[in-house]
Amino acid sequence: MTEETSTNGISKSADWLDAETFDKDPSRLSGAIFVFLCFVPMIFTVAYGGVDVWALGFQAIFVGVIAVLWLLESFFTKEFRFSTNLLQIPIIGLLLIGLIQLLPLRSADVSLAVSAVSSLSLDAYSTRFAIIQLLIYLVFFAAALTFINSRKRLQRLVSGIIIFASVMAFFGILQRLANLEAIYGLRPSPQAIPFASFVNSHHFAAFMEMTIGLTVALVFGNAVKKDKNPLLIISAVIMGIALILTSSRGGFLSLLGVLAFVITANLLSKKDSEGTSNFRRNFAVVGGGIALVLVLFGAVFLLGGDQSLLRGVGLQNASADLSSGRTHFWQVALKIFVDYPFLGVGLNAFGTAFPSYDTWNGNFRIEQTHNDYLQMLVEAGILGFLCIAGFIALLFKQTFRTLSKTSDVFRRHTAIGALAGCFGVLIHSFFDFPLRTPSNTFFFLILVVIATVSIGFPKTEARA
Repeated sequence: MTEETSTNGISKSADWLDAETFDKDPSRLSGAIFVFLCFVPMIFTVAYGGVDVWALGFQAIFVGVIAVLWLLESFFTKEFRFSTNLLQIPIIGLLLIGLIQLLPLRSADVSLAVSAVSSLSLDAYSTRFAIIQLLIYLVFFAAALTFINSRKRLQRLVSGIIIFASVMAFFGILQRLANLEAIYGLRPSPQAIPFASFVNSHHFAAFMEMTIGLTVALVFGNAVKKDKNPLLIISAVIMGIALILTSSRGGFLSLLGVLAFVITANLLSKKDSEGTSNFRRNFAVVGGGIALVLVLFGAVFLLGGDQSLLRGVGLQNASADLSSGRTHFWQVALKIFVDYPFLGVGLNAFGTAFPSYDTWNGNFRIEQTHNDYLQMLVEAGILGFLCIAGFIALLFKQTFRTLSKTSDVFRRHTAIGALAGCFGVLIHSFFDFPLRTPSNTFFFLILVVIATVSIGFPKTEARA
């Protein structure tokens, strides 16, 4: 364990600080911060995924409260605690790119079918909003890395995520079976297909991918008491059914990726005392994965969701363009990237640049490429893409280090499940823009913390 506390009261938590010792006697303010960290993602999931402009204001308020409590906690404890986790650097890098894009360094260019701008961003207004959003995410992420720092908090967080996701999945199934056209019966979404509280059903599928990974990993890893396993299995089945009912092809592919990741991680980590593979255990894990998929398929058919399942596996509307014009959007995005390779057109400015390159009739405003990686290339150039690639590389590296450092079964499999959930949404991001929904991004960042944060555990392999 390493802890550096300077004379001016600044305390840094290094990558492998024994965080349980670091916060052995947490203050009430620290506890309040943890509560806010748990509830912010849930609140904005219920609030239509947090996609509305008014929701951005409340996100700033809630995260601002976290920041104020953090400062108050530092004032009363006489030290400012923060994490030095390198995963924060790529987010800071994107912030800096956004700020550079706002600089008035562009000469007037009337060749574009947009208003002449002096900033490097073609849409400085949207880029400012993107910077604000990134700053909110950064403060939230930094606080989560600092204050999710004990076994008890990790257990409560994981339990809360699974319970909340199960409730949302069950609500989504009921809404789907009732054929409600409006979310909560209050908000219609004529230009999208809603599911549960989400305006976009594909983004609800992404939410399920992340949370089902955490749930399945605990079951397959035998990381909880046996009396809790049935509840986890029921939760996983409900989440899987809800995901399939969204008819999201990207979601279905990501679900298979999550299950494959969890199964592979279990096969690689389960060794007996002689270091050879435990055949019975491996067989149970693989069989359990296959059984889960079969149960999901059967349940969806019984609920009358056969059309959703057929579309999800790509057996319906197969002759159509790759989901409503994605290939065209990708071609246009590549053309824009060629013209703006280094810093891009500006964060959130794809919708402004698109019409000048579009060869369609222009009846619809296209704001997303339906590929988050390609959109990052367009909006932030090569430098922004390197930030994303660096974040993903650090995520996997630090999670693998967490797995190698801990001997606790619960800690190991929460890390596996969290990384599996992240892996699923990273797959989905090749076909959609799930992390452009704020609530999904909050949950993604929480999963990153669960996968990577260093938490002190007893050496005995205790189960939750």
